[in-house]
Order: sequence, then C-alpha cells, then structure tokens
Amino acid sequence: MRIIAGEFRHRILSSPPTRTTRPITDRAKQSLFDALTVAVDLSGGVVLDCFSGTGSMGLECLSRGAGRAIFVERDRAALAGLGKNIATLGVVSQCRVLAMDAYRLGPATLALPPDWGDLRLAFVDPPYAHLQELGTRSLLDGLVETLASGRMAVGGLIILRHAMATDLSEMALARRIVRRLQYGTMAITWLKSGVLPRT
Repeated sequence: MRIIAGEFRHRILSSPPTRTTRPITDRAKQSLFDALTVAVDLSGGVVLDCFSGTGSMGLECLSRGAGRAIFVERDRAALAGLGKNIATLGVVSQCRVLAMDAYRLGPATLALPPDWGDLRLAFVDPPYAHLQELGTRSLLDGLVETLASGRMAVGGLIILRHAMATDLSEMALARRIVRRLQYGTMAITWLKSGVLPRT
C-alpha cells in the first residue's frame, strides 16, 4: 500500500494484517482521488478518516494538500500501523488520532480547534458486514447524519466504501447519495452534507 500522488508520492505505507482492514487497491484509489480533486478543494482543509485502518485515505489527502487529518480507529494492530505511518511521513503535528469506535463520534469529539479550518471530506469505511445488520446499519445512518448535518463545510462530502452488492436504498443515508463509483466487487458512494429538506 502506498501514497499515490502529491508530496509523499510513492511512499510505502505500513499495513500490518488485521481482521478489520481491507486496503484499497492503487487503481481504485487513483480513480477516486481523480474525481475528488475536481469536486472538493482539499487545500488547507480538514479530512476525517473513520474506520481508518492504517490511514491510507487520510494520509493521501495530506499528501495532496489537506491541512489536517483526524483518524478514528479502535483496532490495536491497525492503530500501531497508523502511528508508524504518521511518524514515517513526518506529519504528527497535522494529525489527531481517536482510538475509539467511530459510531460513538459526537459533537464534542469532532470539535475542531479554531486554527484547523473546516471539515471538507470524511471517509467512512466500516466492515462490510455492518451494512447487512439492522443494528449497525442504524448506527451508520446516525454517524452519517452527525457528520453531514453540523460538522461538514458547505459542499463537503462523505465517502462511504461498501460491497457493490449492498442495497442502500432503505437506509436514511440514501437521501444523501449523489454519486456511486464501482470497482469490481467494491463500491464507493458519495454522500452530500448539509441539512436536508423534510419529506
């Protein structure tokens, strides 16, 4: 696993094998960021990487000009790899690591220091099984709403990674879908932020 472009282009990232991490392929990552750089101005902004694993997505954003990154992960092996990657790239001062369950994020934990800028992009990459179970689907809807309704900058995007076969149509977050990209058996769905009109 490596950084695709920007300041740290071609730098190899540590990715210790764990049961919870599913590294994204270079091809899919390149395609996603080609599209994202047109849609979102990362320069100086904050990115959030939920279920971050060893930090591939958030670190890619820092390489491409984001000012700060917040990583949320609870797996110990993944956290160790994440810490190593942050240190190796020399971006400790630009990062905040929250060792916790991403579903427990709330306004207090997401509060940003005044000099950090605004939250422009959030990656949400839960285990695929979470989108098949009623309880965790509800938690995921809640997480997306927490991010979208009060923490994102105007025009900010939430990027959800999931199995292509997963049907999102019955979830509350379906109202926020603006785009879906497919890569083999994986899908990446873009969700818009902001308060939605009542239906």
